[in-house]
Amino acid sequence: MGIDDVVNQGKAFLEQNKGKIDEALKSEQAEGISDSVLDAAAEFVKKVAPDSVDAKVDGVRDSLDKAVGTE
Repeated sequence: MGIDDVVNQGKAFLEQNKGKIDEALKSEQAEGISDSVLDAAAEFVKKVAPDSVDAKVDGVRDSLDKAVGTE
């Protein structure tokens, strides 16, 4: 089995389960998990990057947050 086969299987799985995946991504549980992960990632980037990018990091974090969960 080559990498193309694995990619095609992944695509087929996503297509077959698109409704369930969308439902899971818009759940309260996904909201809580995504908030924790996004907060931790944003804080890490803010610690290692110059202060001048903090606002950009917050903007990216907020944009990602809107894509996952209920808010």
